[in-house]
Amino acid sequence: MLIVAPWRPIEAARAVADEQHPDARAAFLGGSVVTGRRTAKSDLDIVVLLHGAPAPYRTSLQHAGWPVEMFVHTEATWHAYVERELRKRRSPLLWMCAGGLLLFDRDGLGARLAAQARTLTAAGPPPVPAEEIEDRRYAITDLLDDLARSNDQGERLFIATELVRRTGELALAIGGSWSGGGKWLARRLETTTPGLSTRLHHGLHEVLSGRAEALVTVVDEILEQAGGRLWVGYKRAGSLGTTLRNPLTPS
Repeated sequence: MLIVAPWRPIEAARAVADEQHPDARAAFLGGSVVTGRRTAKSDLDIVVLLHGAPAPYRTSLQHAGWPVEMFVHTEATWHAYVERELRKRRSPLLWMCAGGLLLFDRDGLGARLAAQARTLTAAGPPPVPAEEIEDRRYAITDLLDDLARSNDQGERLFIATELVRRTGELALAIGGSWSGGGKWLARRLETTTPGLSTRLHHGLHEVLSGRAEALVTVVDEILEQAGGRLWVGYKRAGSLGTTLRNPLTPS
């Protein structure tokens, strides 16, 4: 099945997929370029499904003036990667296939994976373990303490930036939302907690002007929804070969 492409990004995506893997079973074009968020600098995010080697791999390249990121899988590796990403409640691969455009589908695999991806994204991410919420509360509390103790403008910049990111991630976790990084963190927040990104941005700006109150207030509001600040009494067991310090905590 070949889907007629009415506009240049789709034509370019199909051409590069065919050029790189002429025997591919299916390919998707995902990302901002197939949405209303497309800009002049949008790249082509392409998922390609093969019968076997050299998948799985990813690569970045240029084609006909377009920056291209290609994610190449077999049916088996697609399922394995999605399963792994689901546990993190953050699956770019799943979303590229759920919301992307099926460029071609030579044996029905693309349609099957697209249907499964839509089902999984609609069902939402798995619940967040209570222990993970505690880890996030502890990490944010530790950062708030660091911010209160620091008078160094350089330190406060990075502490506040980390607070903004971690607070956004906590808001998504307690809101039962899919997680995201970079621009996708902002986009997910706008859906889950409208206005939070604006308040965090304002709070960060205030910290850079020497005033931390606005940022602390909004961070504490999100923390309260998760049970409040947590520091005294926090404890995690370690084992041989691993660090006792939780990876979610600041170093």
